[in-house]
Amino acid sequence: MKIALIQMSSQPDLGHNLAEVERMMTEALAGNPNLIVLPEHFDWMGGSSDDKRAAADFVPGGQAYDCVQDFARRHRVAVHAGSLMERCTRSGKVFNTTVIFDCHGGHVGAYRKIHLFDITTPNGVRYAESSVVAAGDGLLVYDLNGWKIGCAICYDLRFSRLFDRLAQEVVDIFILPAAFTRQTGEAHWEVLCRARAIEYQAFFVACGQCGSYPALSGNPRETFGSSLVADPWGEIIANAGQKPCVLHVTLDRKRLDEVKGLIPMTSHRVDMNRVQMQVQPSGR
Repeated sequence: MKIALIQMSSQPDLGHNLAEVERMMTEALAGNPNLIVLPEHFDWMGGSSDDKRAAADFVPGGQAYDCVQDFARRHRVAVHAGSLMERCTRSGKVFNTTVIFDCHGGHVGAYRKIHLFDITTPNGVRYAESSVVAAGDGLLVYDLNGWKIGCAICYDLRFSRLFDRLAQEVVDIFILPAAFTRQTGEAHWEVLCRARAIEYQAFFVACGQCGSYPALSGNPRETFGSSLVADPWGEIIANAGQKPCVLHVTLDRKRLDEVKGLIPMTSHRVDMNRVQMQVQPSGR
């Protein structure tokens, strides 16, 4: 399986971002990929809550959706369209949505981000994704050329139970579009990506935003970049830097079989819901 990851530096400018998507996906075609992966928010980064609501569009039928679907159809390549802002009717909020297209431009499925990024970073910057984004309530696993692929987005990375549920469907590849902050990325990006690959014995494809974008305050916010692919042993087999680029990688199914043969976790895994828990009261 040949995969091309598109690491971008999206801005609060839909026209600019879609032109970059088209340019970089065209560049990726030189590697003859079976699948192109875009980052989270390939269509829009930054701006105010009102800007984001205004930029959100329909799935299907919106401008970002149509742009990627048309590319997949014209070039006969499947696209895992990172995430875009999908218009919805919940209290004026939007969804943060991954859409997958097959090599004929057919709509394979959509995943709406479940875990929303409401945190304060160590340097005091506050992120409140839920102020404008509504959480999704379903998971997605799809098949591409005989490979089973599980979907997650950015902050989902920290929640192992999501991946545990996906792994129950015997997923071969996890794909995570992201826009990690520089601070959280430096601390946790690689270790969490490798951990998910190791604990579920699957390839982990993480495609990120890089560079900076203007926040509502006027100050730039930095993203971490460093898109990567980890194999089921947790080895990093492809890694990008801090600038927009196309990262090519070839996944070998034999590696899945090799790792599972060395450590047969699937047959050893125990359903913890069936294990009795004892919690002793604290002493006085």
